[in-house]
Amino acid sequence: MRVVLVTATILALSGTAFAQSVPKYGEPDKDKTPNDIAAEKAAEKAYNRSLGNIPDKGPGDPWGAVRSPDAPKTTATKARGKASTTPN
Repeated sequence: MRVVLVTATILALSGTAFAQSVPKYGEPDKDKTPNDIAAEKAAEKAYNRSLGNIPDKGPGDPWGAVRSPDAPKTTATKARGKASTTPN
């Protein structure tokens, strides 16, 4: 009886695995209908138009509200010099 139960369980679980069909490499792509081609072109145009709606962002200072107005602005480059040989 156990053998029948184990066999039935394996068959029940393996049946769902075969339902998931994965396209194999090397299969030719399906031909697109004229409606599909027109929809792709319309989507591409809408995407390019939406890119034009994004405003250009100027340089920003994320710490500007924290710094006092008198503080000197720091630069991103660091001075290159000898590395110290003394332990910290």
